[in-house]
Amino acid sequence: MAASTLSEVARLAGVSLATASRVLNGSSRKPAEDIAERVREAADKLGYVPNAQAQALAKSSSGLIGLVVHDIADPYFSAIARGVQEAARQQNRMVLLATTSGAPSDEKEAVAAFAARRADSIVIAGSRSVRAEDKQGNTELAAELDRYCRNGGHVGVVGHPVVGASTTEGYHVVKVPNEELAAGLAAELAATHDGAFLIIAGPEGLYTSDDRVRGFQRGLADAGRPAAEVIRTGFNRAGGYEAGQALAERIKSSTERLCIFAVNDVMAIGVTAALRPEGVWIPRDATIAGFDDIETLRDFRPALSTVHLPLEDIGRLAAGDPDTPPVSGAVKLRRSTETPVESQV
Repeated sequence: MAASTLSEVARLAGVSLATASRVLNGSSRKPAEDIAERVREAADKLGYVPNAQAQALAKSSSGLIGLVVHDIADPYFSAIARGVQEAARQQNRMVLLATTSGAPSDEKEAVAAFAARRADSIVIAGSRSVRAEDKQGNTELAAELDRYCRNGGHVGVVGHPVVGASTTEGYHVVKVPNEELAAGLAAELAATHDGAFLIIAGPEGLYTSDDRVRGFQRGLADAGRPAAEVIRTGFNRAGGYEAGQALAERIKSSTERLCIFAVNDVMAIGVTAALRPEGVWIPRDATIAGFDDIETLRDFRPALSTVHLPLEDIGRLAAGDPDTPPVSGAVKLRRSTETPVESQV
């Protein structure tokens, strides 16, 4: 059966097309209540479904929030998405989702698609990048965001501003104290670990990873400890797994227990998973800490030391929730960085 049209609703209700549109598409200019009731009854009788784009034009609002993440399967992004969804629900909005694997060029395409659908606001979550291969994508993404904001859109970005974006109207950044929290983690680990430290980081030029590396090195320096060696790999579980495979033989052949800092939890999980088949056990043979305190850690053994971030609050803030407090965090030391009894003097 063909869908009913607005013209058919207007004819059955005995009103003009414009009047029917004002009633059903949410215009602020509404006719008398008896007329409006006639239109609604006609729409119910015909099974009419309002056109979302027409409603957006009538109300100057689509009721949509666009969310751009690197990978929704990553627990870090799924937690932020829950926060965005909660804020959207409170605002009587719906969330549209795009995943981009972190490429600014793909983020630009997502922003353009959301703008074409008249999204009221757009949230972008995921580390900004100044790598050479992302230069053109950054330029295009910044231009698309500037255009969207000039046309009345609102943008929330997690962590750092989009590289090259010049707009200030309708644009806000949710600041995350990555560097300060990583420094705090290093200080607490240095107080209990006498051996060397090693950092497993993402590619150089990823702001979030670089902030955490810089903070951890500063924390070690403040504690009077030498700088940690840095291994660069993918900023995901697979990258951590590759780094773990490369470290396994080194850890087995050393008499000194290494303390590893992976700059996010999924990398720490990958490292631990790679070491286990090689007979390297945490914390017996090495210790490890991550960053983010993702929900997956509830089921991870040994319990992973990490830095807790209020990820759902970050999502709510990015979506414009005025009642959510600014982002803070806390170091959480757990079993993965404890000194085994047989190693204690």
